[in-house]
Amino acid sequence: MNLGSPDSTRVSDVRRYLKEFLMDERVIDLPLIPRTLLVKGIIAPFRAPKSAKAYASIWTDEGSPLIVLTKQLQQAVAAASGLPVYIAMRYGNPSPRSVYDRIAKEHPNAKEVIAVPLYPHYAMSSYETAALYAKEEYSKGDYAFSLSIINAFYNNEDYLQALANSIKPFLQQEFDHILFSYHGVPERHIRKGDITGKHCLQHADCCSVDSAAHAQCYRHQCIQSTYAVAALLGLPKEKFSFSFQSRLGADEWLKPYTAKRLEQMPGEGIRKLLVACPAFVSDCLETLEEIAEEGKESFMHAGGETFTMTPCLNVHPDWVKTLSHWLLHNEAQARQVFARP
Repeated sequence: MNLGSPDSTRVSDVRRYLKEFLMDERVIDLPLIPRTLLVKGIIAPFRAPKSAKAYASIWTDEGSPLIVLTKQLQQAVAAASGLPVYIAMRYGNPSPRSVYDRIAKEHPNAKEVIAVPLYPHYAMSSYETAALYAKEEYSKGDYAFSLSIINAFYNNEDYLQALANSIKPFLQQEFDHILFSYHGVPERHIRKGDITGKHCLQHADCCSVDSAAHAQCYRHQCIQSTYAVAALLGLPKEKFSFSFQSRLGADEWLKPYTAKRLEQMPGEGIRKLLVACPAFVSDCLETLEEIAEEGKESFMHAGGETFTMTPCLNVHPDWVKTLSHWLLHNEAQARQVFARP
């Protein structure tokens, strides 16, 4: 289960997609009326033409890169696991409900459906909304099969090794630094997700102090992934850092901001840069356009010499092997199980 994509680069399709995406109360967490006025009255009408142009710059003959790559992953995991594999999207098509209906029709004796939200880290605007949507859509049907949902996997050893292995070949080129750029979220989302109500963003080293809040703390999980992958790659601490991209609006989001860091780094002597985007499993608008195009232009304009974005996991053999292992072995990655009464 991936994020989703507009059906085409037409402004009307992009506008429709933005409305569905941004009207999600876990993405823009405002009450319904102000959220509707903001999304349908301001953001979608004015942002759609710009977003459509951005999508057009990365669109392929087969369609949206995210959709194309997710289909390729589906085929690869099906071949590796020997299981029937379907894809669904949180926004756009195909919906989880339509996929459940297909499974019920094509596999009437199925006992369990395993949903894998393709978000390594827990955030209310990504993993949480996808998992809850999968569960809600399941509850609307009278399905004979149970539903299991794979938990966020930011600290799963197989995932981390696959991610490190996907980056490793790029370390053979000369580079000054590797930046791990994660999708940003507003700081208020971190505070809202704090199940203790008294830990996240309350002090400077909150992410390094043990707390039950870390189970749903996106910032902590991104930092943990960064340091785990850096250790697997043998990177000294001065050779890597992390940042957060895709800021929307004037609110305070997680820092440091990727856009600012890309402008600052050449002045700090970092002129040969690698960028990895571990929050994304599949390359998409945020990696191919925001980082590989806009980010590169910003870095080079500020005095950079070389800029390389490492591809997301996409259909890397180790990632395919990891997913297949999770599906075939219950103990491989923790999951939640839901069943009809």
